[in-house]
Amino acid sequence: MSSPTSADLRIAVLNDAHDRNGFACGVESLDRYLKTQAGQDVRRKANAVFVLSRDAEPDRVLGYYTLCAMTISQGEVPEAARKHVPRYPLVSCTLIGRLAVAKDQQGQRLGSVLLADALQRAFESASTVGSSMVIVDALDEAAAGFYAPHGFVRLPESLRLVMPMRQAGRGSER
Repeated sequence: MSSPTSADLRIAVLNDAHDRNGFACGVESLDRYLKTQAGQDVRRKANAVFVLSRDAEPDRVLGYYTLCAMTISQGEVPEAARKHVPRYPLVSCTLIGRLAVAKDQQGQRLGSVLLADALQRAFESASTVGSSMVIVDALDEAAAGFYAPHGFVRLPESLRLVMPMRQAGRGSER
C-alpha cells in the first residue's frame, strides 16, 4: 500500500455521513468511543471530534482525534515550560483526548498527520479561547512513545505529556 499524500487527505468535523461503525483501530475503548459516544459529544459541545478521510472515500474514517478544554494545576507544569504559562493556580490547556488510526492504515504516518492538525487547531483557537498548553493523556507506553518525538514532555511517573502552546504554534509554521 502506498503512503498517502496530504493532497488526497481531508480532516473534517465528525458528521452523520462518516461511517463510524466501519472504524477499528485495535483499541476497544477508542473504537467504542467513535461508534457510540462521539456523535453525542459533538452535539453537546463536550468534545470536538475531527476525522481523517481520503477525497475518494470521504465517508470512510481513516483516523480521528478529539479536542476539549481543561485545566491543570500550576504544580503539574514542568519546570522548563513554566516560563511559557501564566502564574495562575490553574493553567488553561487544550486536551487531545483521543487519537486513533484505523488498523489497516497504521504505519503510514496518519497519526502524525492527525497530530499536526490537532496542534494547529489548538494553537489557532488559543487566541480566541485562551489556552497555554496542549495536554495528552497517553493510554500506554507505546502511545506515550508516539508523542515524545513530536515535542511533548512527559510528566514524571505519569502517562501525561505536555507541550507549551507556543511550541505547538511552531509546528504550524513547518
